[in-house]
Amino acid sequence: MKRLLHFIQKWTQRLVIFFFASTILAVVAYRWLPVQVTPLMLIRCAQQAGHGEQLRLRHHWVPLDSISKYMPVAVMASEDQRFLEHHGFDFDAIGQAVKERQAGKRQRGGSTISQQTAKNVFLWPAQSWLRKGLEVYFTALIEICWSKQRIMEVYLNSIEMGDGIYGAEAVAQWHFNCSAAELTRANCALIAATLPSPRRYSSKEPSAYMLKRQTWIMRQMKHIDLLPR
Repeated sequence: MKRLLHFIQKWTQRLVIFFFASTILAVVAYRWLPVQVTPLMLIRCAQQAGHGEQLRLRHHWVPLDSISKYMPVAVMASEDQRFLEHHGFDFDAIGQAVKERQAGKRQRGGSTISQQTAKNVFLWPAQSWLRKGLEVYFTALIEICWSKQRIMEVYLNSIEMGDGIYGAEAVAQWHFNCSAAELTRANCALIAATLPSPRRYSSKEPSAYMLKRQTWIMRQMKHIDLLPR
């Protein structure tokens, strides 16, 4: 029995060491390397294959300098207005989300752009306490290892922006017939308006609700500074 316990303890320690070493190395590597594929991309492709559909994976990594200066402003206005101020977690937004949930109001997320980046790059989309715990861990890691500019660059290149469309360059080409650098302020606000549910709402064929949300985001953008490059 003692030998079994010793064996389990030894392998548990090895697994823990391997987990921390591999995840830290991955985060450090992605400080410079482009993220070419994410777990969500693979999951969406598997779902398409399972339904007998043609695979749709439109993704082309571009540096932050090749993305419209309005795109970071639009997603900050829409998703995380304190992105440049917090260290990965906006506790005011989290607290407000909890209060609204307790009051039975329309639920909204309290996730920051840093948290969404950690989830998109390293984790799976399904909700669970395990995934949430890992999200906190990876968010802290990328805030320590990456600059705000790098977090935004990875976010804008990896986030789902339509059915089979990932990143600013792909959505610019497929929905606006231009490059990510050529996206206008209005284009960026419309793309940001879809992010709560990019497969339900389309920046190519926006509904009246999307146009209303675009207008709200453009008003908010007036109060958001350009991301330093």
